Amino acid sequence: MQNNYNKLINNLDELKLEQFKINIDNYLNFINEGSKSVIDALYELTRLELNNKNERAKIANVKVANFPFIKTFDDYDFDFQPSINKNQIIDFKYLRFLENKENILLIGPPGVGKSHLATSIGIEAATVRQITYFINCHDLVLQLKRAHLENRLEQKLKTYAKYKVLIIDEVGYLPLDIESSNLLFQLITKRYEKNSTIITTNKPLSRWGEIFGDNVIANAILDRLLHHSHVININGRSYRTKDIIDSSDTNKN
Repeated sequence: MQNNYNKLINNLDELKLEQFKINIDNYLNFINEGSKSVIDALYELTRLELNNKNERAKIANVKVANFPFIKTFDDYDFDFQPSINKNQIIDFKYLRFLENKENILLIGPPGVGKSHLATSIGIEAATVRQITYFINCHDLVLQLKRAHLENRLEQKLKTYAKYKVLIIDEVGYLPLDIESSNLLFQLITKRYEKNSTIITTNKPLSRWGEIFGDNVIANAILDRLLHHSHVININGRSYRTKDIIDSSDTNKN
Protein backbone atom coordinates (compact mmCIF):
# COMPACT_ATOMS: atom_id res chain seq x y z
CA MET A 1 0.00 0.00 0.00
CA GLN A 2 1.10 3.56 -0.63
CA ASN A 3 2.18 5.51 2.40
CA ASN A 4 0.83 8.98 3.01
CA TYR A 5 3.93 10.63 1.54
CA ASN A 6 3.37 8.94 -1.83
CA LYS A 7 -0.33 9.79 -1.66
CA LEU A 8 0.61 13.40 -0.97
CA ILE A 9 2.92 13.50 -4.01
CA ASN A 10 0.15 12.03 -6.15
CA ASN A 11 -2.29 14.63 -4.84
CA LEU A 12 0.14 17.41 -5.66
CA ASP A 13 0.44 16.01 -9.19
CA GLU A 14 -3.32 15.85 -9.57
CA LEU A 15 -3.74 19.38 -8.25
CA LYS A 16 -0.90 20.55 -10.54
CA LEU A 17 0.96 22.10 -7.62
CA GLU A 18 4.30 21.88 -9.37
CA GLN A 19 6.39 24.13 -7.13
CA PHE A 20 4.91 22.54 -4.00
CA LYS A 21 5.95 19.11 -5.27
CA ILE A 22 9.44 20.21 -6.35
CA ASN A 23 10.25 21.83 -3.01
CA ILE A 24 8.39 19.71 -0.48
CA ASP A 25 11.32 17.39 0.35
CA ASN A 26 13.54 20.34 1.25
CA TYR A 27 10.86 21.81 3.48
CA LEU A 28 10.17 18.48 5.17
CA ASN A 29 13.89 18.38 5.97
CA PHE A 30 13.72 21.94 7.34
CA ILE A 31 10.82 20.92 9.60
CA ASN A 32 12.61 17.78 10.81
CA GLU A 33 15.77 19.81 11.51
CA GLY A 34 13.73 22.35 13.44
CA SER A 35 14.87 25.24 11.24
CA LYS A 36 11.31 25.97 10.10
CA SER A 37 7.94 25.51 11.71
CA VAL A 38 5.16 23.66 9.91
CA ILE A 39 3.28 26.95 9.46
CA ASP A 40 6.32 28.73 7.99
CA ALA A 41 7.03 25.81 5.67
CA LEU A 42 3.45 25.66 4.41
CA TYR A 43 3.34 29.42 3.94
CA GLU A 44 6.57 29.45 1.91
CA LEU A 45 5.48 26.49 -0.21
CA THR A 46 2.17 28.17 -1.04
CA ARG A 47 4.03 31.42 -1.76
CA LEU A 48 6.25 29.60 -4.26
CA GLU A 49 3.16 28.13 -5.89
CA LEU A 50 1.43 31.50 -6.11
CA ASN A 51 4.53 33.11 -7.60
CA ASN A 52 4.68 30.38 -10.21
CA LYS A 53 0.98 30.79 -10.97
CA ASN A 54 1.42 34.55 -11.41
CA GLU A 55 4.39 34.02 -13.71
CA ARG A 56 2.39 31.60 -15.86
CA ALA A 57 -0.46 34.11 -16.01
CA LYS A 58 1.95 36.83 -17.19
CA ILE A 59 3.26 34.59 -19.95
CA ALA A 60 -0.28 33.63 -20.98
CA ASN A 61 -1.46 37.26 -21.04
CA VAL A 62 1.47 38.28 -23.24
CA LYS A 63 0.84 35.33 -25.55
CA VAL A 64 -2.86 36.08 -26.13
CA ALA A 65 -2.15 39.79 -26.70
CA ASN A 66 -1.13 38.99 -30.30
CA PHE A 67 2.11 40.99 -30.24
CA PRO A 68 4.06 40.71 -33.52
CA PHE A 69 7.27 40.24 -31.52
CA ILE A 70 8.47 40.41 -27.93
CA LYS A 71 10.56 43.55 -27.46
CA THR A 72 10.88 45.60 -24.30
CA PHE A 73 12.09 49.12 -23.57
CA ASP A 74 15.54 47.66 -22.88
CA ASP A 75 15.72 46.54 -26.52
CA TYR A 76 15.05 50.04 -27.87
CA ASP A 77 18.03 52.18 -28.89
CA PHE A 78 17.06 55.60 -27.57
CA ASP A 79 20.44 57.00 -28.60
CA PHE A 80 19.58 56.25 -32.22
CA GLN A 81 16.35 58.30 -31.97
CA PRO A 82 17.36 61.47 -30.07
CA SER A 83 14.05 63.17 -30.92
CA ILE A 84 12.38 60.97 -28.30
CA ASN A 85 12.08 62.06 -24.68
CA LYS A 86 13.32 58.85 -23.07
CA ASN A 87 11.99 59.75 -19.63
CA GLN A 88 8.51 60.28 -21.03
CA ILE A 89 8.56 56.89 -22.75
CA ILE A 90 9.95 55.03 -19.73
CA ASP A 91 7.23 56.59 -17.58
CA PHE A 92 4.69 54.58 -19.59
CA LYS A 93 6.11 51.48 -17.88
CA TYR A 94 4.32 52.53 -14.70
CA LEU A 95 0.97 52.52 -16.55
CA ARG A 96 -0.27 55.82 -15.15
CA PHE A 97 -1.81 56.45 -18.55
CA LEU A 98 -3.87 53.31 -18.05
CA GLU A 99 -5.17 54.42 -14.67
CA ASN A 100 -6.13 57.77 -16.22
CA LYS A 101 -7.66 56.12 -19.32
CA GLU A 102 -5.34 58.12 -21.56
CA ASN A 103 -4.37 57.31 -25.15
CA ILE A 104 -0.92 57.26 -26.73
CA LEU A 105 -0.26 58.29 -30.35
CA LEU A 106 3.13 57.38 -31.80
CA ILE A 107 3.72 59.34 -35.01
CA GLY A 108 6.65 59.05 -37.39
CA PRO A 109 7.96 57.67 -40.68
CA PRO A 110 8.34 53.92 -41.27
CA GLY A 111 11.05 52.08 -39.38
CA VAL A 112 11.64 54.49 -36.48
CA GLY A 113 10.41 52.03 -33.83
CA LYS A 114 6.77 53.01 -33.31
CA SER A 115 5.53 49.42 -33.24
CA HIS A 116 8.42 48.45 -30.98
CA LEU A 117 7.49 51.09 -28.41
CA ALA A 118 3.79 50.29 -28.65
CA THR A 119 4.56 46.62 -28.06
CA SER A 120 6.84 47.40 -25.12
CA ILE A 121 4.11 49.45 -23.47
CA GLY A 122 1.58 46.70 -24.17
CA ILE A 123 3.82 44.05 -22.65
CA GLU A 124 4.08 46.09 -19.44
CA ALA A 125 0.27 46.17 -19.25
CA ALA A 126 -0.17 42.49 -20.12
CA THR A 127 2.31 41.31 -17.49
CA VAL A 128 0.25 42.93 -14.73
CA ARG A 129 -2.83 41.14 -16.06
CA GLN A 130 -4.42 44.07 -17.84
CA ILE A 131 -6.09 42.59 -20.93
CA THR A 132 -4.19 43.88 -23.94
CA TYR A 133 -4.49 43.29 -27.68
CA PHE A 134 -2.32 44.29 -30.64
CA ILE A 135 -3.75 44.44 -34.15
CA ASN A 136 -2.84 46.00 -37.49
CA CYS A 137 -5.34 48.66 -38.58
CA HIS A 138 -6.04 46.92 -41.89
CA ASP A 139 -6.76 43.60 -40.13
CA LEU A 140 -8.97 45.34 -37.58
CA VAL A 141 -11.08 46.96 -40.29
CA LEU A 142 -11.43 43.66 -42.16
CA GLN A 143 -12.66 41.97 -38.98
CA LEU A 144 -15.17 44.73 -38.30
CA LYS A 145 -16.43 44.59 -41.88
CA ARG A 146 -16.85 40.82 -41.72
CA ALA A 147 -18.72 41.13 -38.44
CA HIS A 148 -20.98 43.75 -39.99
CA LEU A 149 -21.81 41.46 -42.92
CA GLU A 150 -22.58 38.62 -40.49
CA ASN A 151 -24.85 40.81 -38.31
CA ARG A 152 -22.57 40.58 -35.28
CA LEU A 153 -20.92 43.99 -35.41
CA GLU A 154 -22.14 45.04 -31.97
CA GLN A 155 -20.64 41.92 -30.41
CA LYS A 156 -17.33 42.50 -32.18
CA LEU A 157 -17.21 46.14 -31.12
CA LYS A 158 -17.85 45.09 -27.50
CA THR A 159 -14.99 42.60 -27.73
CA TYR A 160 -12.51 45.24 -28.89
CA ALA A 161 -13.94 47.84 -26.52
CA LYS A 162 -13.28 45.70 -23.42
CA TYR A 163 -9.48 45.60 -23.78
CA LYS A 164 -7.75 47.75 -21.20
CA VAL A 165 -5.11 48.49 -23.83
CA LEU A 166 -5.88 48.20 -27.53
CA ILE A 167 -2.92 48.81 -29.84
CA ILE A 168 -3.92 49.73 -33.40
CA ASP A 169 -0.79 49.56 -35.53
CA GLU A 170 -0.04 51.24 -38.87
CA VAL A 171 -2.98 53.63 -39.09
CA GLY A 172 -2.58 55.47 -42.38
CA TYR A 173 -0.40 53.04 -44.29
CA LEU A 174 -3.44 52.21 -46.43
CA PRO A 175 -6.33 54.62 -47.09
CA LEU A 176 -9.73 53.64 -45.68
CA ASP A 177 -13.06 53.78 -47.45
CA ILE A 178 -16.01 55.50 -45.80
CA GLU A 179 -17.44 52.26 -44.39
CA SER A 180 -14.10 51.36 -42.79
CA SER A 181 -13.73 54.87 -41.38
CA ASN A 182 -17.20 54.74 -39.86
CA LEU A 183 -16.52 51.35 -38.28
CA LEU A 184 -13.27 52.59 -36.76
CA PHE A 185 -15.06 55.69 -35.50
CA GLN A 186 -17.65 53.49 -33.75
CA LEU A 187 -14.90 51.51 -32.02
CA ILE A 188 -12.98 54.61 -30.88
CA THR A 189 -16.26 56.06 -29.58
CA LYS A 190 -16.99 52.91 -27.55
CA ARG A 191 -13.53 53.05 -25.98
CA TYR A 192 -13.62 56.80 -25.34
CA GLU A 193 -12.88 57.62 -21.67
CA LYS A 194 -13.26 53.94 -20.75
CA ASN A 195 -10.01 52.29 -21.81
CA SER A 196 -6.67 53.28 -23.33
CA THR A 197 -5.88 53.06 -27.03
CA ILE A 198 -2.38 53.16 -28.50
CA ILE A 199 -2.07 54.25 -32.13
CA THR A 200 0.96 54.06 -34.41
CA THR A 201 0.79 56.10 -37.61
CA ASN A 202 3.09 57.35 -40.36
CA LYS A 203 0.82 60.31 -41.11
CA PRO A 204 0.90 63.61 -39.19
CA LEU A 205 -2.44 64.40 -37.56
CA SER A 206 -3.01 67.27 -40.00
CA ARG A 207 -3.24 64.71 -42.81
CA TRP A 208 -5.68 62.27 -41.20
CA GLY A 209 -8.40 63.50 -43.53
CA GLU A 210 -6.46 61.68 -46.28
CA ILE A 211 -6.52 58.44 -44.30
CA PHE A 212 -10.23 58.41 -43.63
CA GLY A 213 -11.36 60.03 -46.86
CA ASP A 214 -13.47 62.48 -44.91
CA ASN A 215 -12.32 65.39 -42.75
CA VAL A 216 -15.45 65.23 -40.59
CA ILE A 217 -14.84 61.59 -39.60
CA ALA A 218 -11.10 62.22 -39.18
CA ASN A 219 -11.75 65.17 -36.86
CA ALA A 220 -14.35 63.20 -34.88
CA ILE A 221 -11.89 60.34 -34.34
CA LEU A 222 -9.06 62.72 -33.41
CA ASP A 223 -11.34 64.61 -31.04
CA ARG A 224 -11.88 61.43 -29.01
CA LEU A 225 -8.29 60.19 -29.24
CA LEU A 226 -6.67 63.50 -28.34
CA HIS A 227 -8.97 64.52 -25.48
CA HIS A 228 -6.87 62.54 -22.99
CA SER A 229 -3.66 61.64 -24.77
CA HIS A 230 0.10 61.62 -25.11
CA VAL A 231 1.35 62.48 -28.61
CA ILE A 232 4.87 61.25 -29.38
CA ASN A 233 6.49 62.50 -32.59
CA ILE A 234 9.50 60.47 -33.70
CA ASN A 235 11.70 62.12 -36.30
CA GLY A 236 14.69 59.99 -37.14
CA ARG A 237 16.32 57.38 -39.32
CA SER A 238 14.90 53.95 -39.93
CA TYR A 239 16.21 51.06 -37.84
CA ARG A 240 15.75 48.80 -40.83
CA THR A 241 18.23 50.71 -42.98
CA LYS A 242 20.74 52.00 -40.43
CA ASP A 243 23.08 48.99 -40.61
CA ILE A 244 23.09 49.07 -44.42
CA ILE A 245 23.70 52.82 -44.52
CA ASP A 246 26.41 52.64 -41.83
CA SER A 247 28.11 49.80 -43.70
CA SER A 248 27.96 51.76 -46.96
CA ASP A 249 29.48 54.84 -45.29
CA THR A 250 32.26 52.69 -43.82
CA ASN A 251 33.09 51.17 -47.20
CA LYS A 252 33.32 54.65 -48.76
CA ASN A 253 35.90 55.61 -46.18
